[in-house]
Amino acid sequence: MSLLVIPKETHPGENRVPMTPATVKKMVRSGAEVEIETGAGAGSGYSDAEYTEAGASIASDRTAMLGKADVVVRLHKPALEEIPRIKEGAIHISYLDPFNERELVEAMQARNISAISMEMIPRTTRSQKMDALSSQANLAGYVMVLMAANKLNSILPMMMTPAGTLKPARVFIIGAGVAGLQAIATAKRLGAKVTAFDTRPVVAEQVESLGGKFLQIDLGETGQTKDGYAKALTEDQLQKQKEGQAREIAESDIVITTAQVFGRKPPVLVTRDMVEGMRPGSVVVDMAAETGGNVEGSVASEEVEINGVTVIGVGNWPNKVCRDASDMYSNNLFNLIADFWDEEGKSLVLDFEDDILQGCVITHQGEVVNETIRNHYA
Repeated sequence: MSLLVIPKETHPGENRVPMTPATVKKMVRSGAEVEIETGAGAGSGYSDAEYTEAGASIASDRTAMLGKADVVVRLHKPALEEIPRIKEGAIHISYLDPFNERELVEAMQARNISAISMEMIPRTTRSQKMDALSSQANLAGYVMVLMAANKLNSILPMMMTPAGTLKPARVFIIGAGVAGLQAIATAKRLGAKVTAFDTRPVVAEQVESLGGKFLQIDLGETGQTKDGYAKALTEDQLQKQKEGQAREIAESDIVITTAQVFGRKPPVLVTRDMVEGMRPGSVVVDMAAETGGNVEGSVASEEVEINGVTVIGVGNWPNKVCRDASDMYSNNLFNLIADFWDEEGKSLVLDFEDDILQGCVITHQGEVVNETIRNHYA
């Protein structure tokens, strides 16, 4: 019987928990022994008693639980100094940021840990139920609109009153991936007039199906990767995009940027002079602020004001709705584990003939086995 452990998240301000009591109950029914660090679920409203009722044991010694775990599940990447505490040969599942965390990956390699990176799960039909990037981005899109609406000095919907008619707010969303599409849908539900842009013309139909207007900018050949991510633009294309967006930004009450290039620093799409050209009281939300930012002048984990315009770069957006975010991530984790769970041996077995594991397992048996990451380090 495998021991699966859930350490408490240590990322500042993090309230999510990687596994909820409902998911723990399923793991126990599958034959796993589950141990969770005391207080791990408190931020999302889950008590130790609920985990005990689900069949888990509560641990207070973090080092001891990591040292005997067969499988470790968490949200954020582990701290480098915690790697020596993890049992040799264990399976570790979390976000890992392997493109930018070579030292951490190599420490896990040296410890003979099988590291699974949740953000590297391929975007295929079969893996949708495991796709934590999409589940959390969906919630981020919702949260960003609510935060912007809360800071805006006017309302979002049109309102007809005896005192006059109020026009709907204009919302411009850059990037129509999972987060962007949810932002479009949320802003429309709140009554705003929504325009969106994406470098992939193929998503125009999705934008329009949600009631948004797709801004047409001729960038030449763009497209998307096999996993559905936007391809990086050339400097010339980026300049054309900025020029094409400038007027829309100036006329918008809210601008939300969601453009990220997987594994690389995000492009700057909104310059400081564009922000300064917006009406005082307007709001800009930069989803990518924590990884470098789409907006010039945005500050990671902070909210700043530029010429009367509020620029929000607080990050960790799903954490604002931690209960639902925990439920969704927990389901993603369970679906991943369940697909490779050996009922007879009551253990997680990594089958490297499987395309999903080929995409998301980074280290195994003392080697960097992921081809993409291995080539990136070369």
